[in-house]
Amino acid sequence: MRLRLDIAYDGTAFSGWARQPQLRTVQGAIEAAVTRVLGGEAQLVVAGRTDAGVHASGQVAHLDLSDAQAARLGRGRDPEPSSLAARLNGVLGRYADVHVRATSVAAAGFDARFSAVWRRYAYRVADRATGYDPLERFRTTFVPAALDVAAMDAAARSLTGLHDFAAYCKPRPEATTIRTLLEFDWRRDDTGVLVANVKADAFCHSMVRALVGACVAVGEGRLQVADVAALRDARTRTSAFPVLAARGLTLTEVGYPADELLAARAEQTRARRATDT
Repeated sequence: MRLRLDIAYDGTAFSGWARQPQLRTVQGAIEAAVTRVLGGEAQLVVAGRTDAGVHASGQVAHLDLSDAQAARLGRGRDPEPSSLAARLNGVLGRYADVHVRATSVAAAGFDARFSAVWRRYAYRVADRATGYDPLERFRTTFVPAALDVAAMDAAARSLTGLHDFAAYCKPRPEATTIRTLLEFDWRRDDTGVLVANVKADAFCHSMVRALVGACVAVGEGRLQVADVAALRDARTRTSAFPVLAARGLTLTEVGYPADELLAARAEQTRARRATDT
């Protein structure tokens, strides 16, 4: 039985998503809760691994249960997948920094990672106009300058499309930096905080934090709107802008195709990843 888990977490006290020896991670915390509730071993596959300090409100993972675990899920009756979320949250704690929002039987062919067609992130920045709010310090980056949101939005929109984003990615050996940036824009919310909406088919390492860092440099007047696309097209890492802190970044949503297309999408993604260099 394959289950889908919808997950939210405050990444502040976690060393990222992925399980690591001697470190507290989101994956490790949930897998330990699964083992406590259902016994046996647990291994989650996630839509998008997040770095230390990055949050999520719409993370998705899948979990394959053994026959013995499925039996314990039903407690002697037919399995009740939706009940697992409450049981896991009971182990994680009422005020835990990770919460399983829902558990359900995954549709045929569903793979949390390879079936995904896009991921969406939000990045929050407070500036001189809003001031520093200590109650928001773990999910909002503070920039002590007056930021021009219109210029930032124009810069962001100039970056969308299929491109090589090597200038905005931390390099990894034999990994492609070609991505399709589907949406990138900025607005001020009702409190005046600047919020970036960033959606792509996939992201390479540090890509979102580098993209928003370049836009903040535009908002401060240290870069011009046209510079961000020129830097992208140069395809080399640069010190012209900072990579912003993890605290402002939240994975908000993961998109999947219709159920009948899940398996085909997963196979297509696996094939592409196998040939990417």
